[in-house]
Amino acid sequence: MDETSVIRDVVSGVLVVDKPVGMTSHQVVQIIRRGTGIRRAGHTGTLDPRASGVLVVLIGPAVRLSEWVSASDKRYMATIRLGASTDTYDAEGRTTATAPWENVTEEEFERILKQFEGEIEQVPPPYSAVRVKGKRAYNLAREGKPVELKPRKIKVYSLELLEWAPPEVVVDVHCSSGTYVRSLANDIGKALGCGAHLVGLRRTQSGRFTLREAVPLRRLEEAFHKGEWYRYLLPAVEALPEDWPLIELDPDEVELVRHGHRIKPHEGMELTDGQMVRAVTEQGDLVAVMIYLGEEGELQPKKVFFAS
Repeated sequence: MDETSVIRDVVSGVLVVDKPVGMTSHQVVQIIRRGTGIRRAGHTGTLDPRASGVLVVLIGPAVRLSEWVSASDKRYMATIRLGASTDTYDAEGRTTATAPWENVTEEEFERILKQFEGEIEQVPPPYSAVRVKGKRAYNLAREGKPVELKPRKIKVYSLELLEWAPPEVVVDVHCSSGTYVRSLANDIGKALGCGAHLVGLRRTQSGRFTLREAVPLRRLEEAFHKGEWYRYLLPAVEALPEDWPLIELDPDEVELVRHGHRIKPHEGMELTDGQMVRAVTEQGDLVAVMIYLGEEGELQPKKVFFAS
């Protein structure tokens, strides 16, 4: 059995892809499934076809980490055009209103940006994947039916103006998962009084992964053909938040945890009740996601990963 076959049999980890414009996130996952020969693969946060950038794809048993990876904060470079609003809040939609933008100054734009920082309520775009009475909002919108979406709480950690070249401006957006940058562009346009819509979007960070770790899809496809794709595979434990404490288990503890038993934290670990912990072998392989039970002073396995 060659090295590729061995790795394919035991593979579990993360591929961080730089998704090109014009392709759906699902299409990228399909390419990865075909290229690796592994059916168990899934992304951790959709990027629109018109958007590019960091797409985190979990492979093999690592897909079970999705609930924590999907909830990670995101960062985008958003290009916004002032002077027109559209029904989709981006360049694909029908223009619904126009207004002069020439009187908007750089100082005023930056002042308005600050109003959208912090915890805010945001209404998703009518053309979004949010479900309304069992149907996707974009399907209802395309049918010409009224779409009433409830506002949801999001966090915008920072909005920084990167480039001022009106009518187009480029903004760095650092936000919580579930934020619609299209809605932000539309709402900023409303606040300015001239309207605005999103014309370009690049995800620069998803959780702990940035464009620095991302491999362009074309290069990954070349690696599939050469049988070298596994060099881009990151350990599953790296998908989890960096601020979760890490515990390295000895072989006896590994056996206990893999059979669902609790263990004591190691000396020197300072944990709070309900804190999540990453448990790895002495070789660095992910054994389990664990939760600290304060009253009992023990770590309880929450999700266990078995070696092949």
